[in-house]
Amino acid sequence: MNRLILTIATGALVLGAGFDVAVADNHGDAMVATPAEIFTCKYNEGKGPADMQKTTAKFNAWADKEGITDYSAWSLVPYYANSNQDFDVIWLGGASSAASLGAIQDKWLATGGKIEAEFQSICPTDAHGNFATLQFMAPPESDNPPNNVVIAFSDCNMADGVSFGKDVAPALAEWAEYKAENDSTGGIWIMFPAYGGGGEEFDFKYVTGHRNLEEQGKDWDQYTAEGRIKAAELFDSKVDCDSSRVYLATRVRTAAADE
Repeated sequence: MNRLILTIATGALVLGAGFDVAVADNHGDAMVATPAEIFTCKYNEGKGPADMQKTTAKFNAWADKEGITDYSAWSLVPYYANSNQDFDVIWLGGASSAASLGAIQDKWLATGGKIEAEFQSICPTDAHGNFATLQFMAPPESDNPPNNVVIAFSDCNMADGVSFGKDVAPALAEWAEYKAENDSTGGIWIMFPAYGGGGEEFDFKYVTGHRNLEEQGKDWDQYTAEGRIKAAELFDSKVDCDSSRVYLATRVRTAAADE
């Protein structure tokens, strides 16, 4: 998981790789992308989740002291995965805009060095990437948002001649409507790589989120019973995605706007 930058133009997304697509939601308005950063790391010998939690508490204390209110983060550990996922932890963070995320990163580089060194002594970073994220389906609103969720990632490639804006985005919007009509309680996002990678073998990541494994399982049941027919109607000859990697995610920090 690596790479991001995206500039929003009127009715269009302009990716850092020069990939131009027009993307609109079902009301005809341009969809606005938000930035997400991803770190991956592997525990040093003798270190583990308890050590990470202690240092994460220091990170939150630092963020509070610096007045950071526009940053949310989750810690992900593999659940359904294989040896290709050669890491123990993913840190998934984001802000409301790339400028806001950059300001937070500037503060971290200026004053967070001691805590960063602690993180590296526990779980050295082996990758840091950034993605432009589009939300196609929002999870249900809740007065008490969960501190633990299930997140799944699939790598997807578009067929030759297929446009994300003209062909894939409308299909995703219709798919999200179909999922909602069939009582799905999940969320759906698309993540485009832009910073921190190179040579990716995918065009974008298809991401789903659920409050727990049971709710993810309900979507699985619906898909195998009937949803696969709708999916084939919408995506056959347009997009090919691999099997999902599934992670158990724990809330690390919540932006004020998300509380």
